[in-house]
Amino acid sequence: MSGGALWSSGFRPFFLAAAVYGPLALALWLAAGYLGWPPYAAAPLWHAHEMLFGFAAALVCGVLLTALPSWSGAAELRGAPLALLATLWLAGRLALHASGWLPRLAVGVIDGALLPALCVMLFATVARARRTLFWWTVPPLVAFAGANIAFHVALAWRSPAGALWALMLGVHALAFLFTLYGGLFIPAFTRRYLQQRGERAAAILMPLEYATALAMVAFAAADLLGAPPRWMVAAALAAAAIHAWRFARWRGWRTTGEPLLWCIHLGYLWLIAALVLRAAAELTPRVPREAWIHAFTLGAYGMLKIGLMTRVALRHTGRPLAAPRPMRVAFVMVLAGALLRLAYSVYALGEWALVGSALLWGAAFLAYVALHGPMLLAPSLPRR
Repeated sequence: MSGGALWSSGFRPFFLAAAVYGPLALALWLAAGYLGWPPYAAAPLWHAHEMLFGFAAALVCGVLLTALPSWSGAAELRGAPLALLATLWLAGRLALHASGWLPRLAVGVIDGALLPALCVMLFATVARARRTLFWWTVPPLVAFAGANIAFHVALAWRSPAGALWALMLGVHALAFLFTLYGGLFIPAFTRRYLQQRGERAAAILMPLEYATALAMVAFAAADLLGAPPRWMVAAALAAAAIHAWRFARWRGWRTTGEPLLWCIHLGYLWLIAALVLRAAAELTPRVPREAWIHAFTLGAYGMLKIGLMTRVALRHTGRPLAAPRPMRVAFVMVLAGALLRLAYSVYALGEWALVGSALLWGAAFLAYVALHGPMLLAPSLPRR
C-alpha cells in the first residue's frame, strides 16, 4: 500500500473516497427510507453522521494534506502514512455500517481514530508554516475530531439530544474550516485570474480575516449554547454581513467565464445564504432550523468542494486548468440539488423534491469519479 500513484499525494485517495462515498451514503439513506433496507441507514443520526464524518471528513483530509504542505514548505505526507490514514477512514465507514453487530465501544473507537491521527500527522506541518495563520487550522480540526467522539459517547449514554448537539458542533467546526481555507484559496485563484487579464485584484485584508473568524466563533457559540432568538439573529446576520463584505472584495462576478472559479464563488455565496437562513429561522416558523444546515452542506460545501476537487485533480496531475463540459454540467447539478433541497424544506414540496435533490447531487459526484477517478489512480503527467 505504500507504493503507486494513489499514495503519492493526500488528495488522491481522499477525493476519490469522498466522491464515491457521498453518493453511496445518499443511496443507502434513500433505500432505507423507501425500501426499508438497510435498516441502520433509516436512522436520521446515521445519515447526518456519515455525510459529516464520512463524506466531508474525507474532503477535510484531502484538502489539508495537500494544501498545508504546499503553503508551508513541509514535506507532503505520502506512502505508508497516507495509506494508514485512508485505512482508518475506511475502517470507520465499515464500523458504522456494521454497528448493529459490533459493540458500541468498538464502533466509537474505530470511527473516532481518523481525525485525531490526522491532527497528529499535520502538527509538524503546521508548526513549520511560515505564516501563523495556519495555526488557525488546529482549533476547528480538534473541535471536528471532538465532535465525532462526543457523538459516539452520547450514543453510548443513549442520548439522542447529545448526539445531535455533537453533530451541530461538527457542522460549526466544518464551517470554520470552510471559512478559513475558502478565504485563502478563493481570493488567491481569483487574483491570479484577474491579474492575467490586467484587472484589479484585492489583497487579503488581515483585520477582516480576524473579524470573520471572530464572527464565526460568535455564531457557533450562540447556536450551540441556545442563545435567545434576538442574540441568535444578531450573531447570524453579523456573520453574514462580514462574509458579504469579504466576498465583495474578491470581485467574483468577474469570473463568470471560468467555471472552475464561478463554482467556488457560488459555494461561498451559499455560506452567506445559510447564515441568513439561520437568522430567518428565529424570525418566522416558515423557515425550519435545519434549512441553514442543508444550505451549508449541500450548497456551500458541495459547490466549493466539487469545484476545488476538479481544479486540484487537473492541476496536480499535470493537466490544463479547464473543466470539461461534463463537469460544468455537474457543477450545475450540485447547485440544482441544493436549491431543490432548500425548496423542499421551506415550501414543503413533495417527496419527489427530496429524492430529486439527492439524485442530482449524488450524480454530480459520480460524474467526478468517472472523469477524474482515472487521473487520481494514474501517475501525473509531466508539467509543461
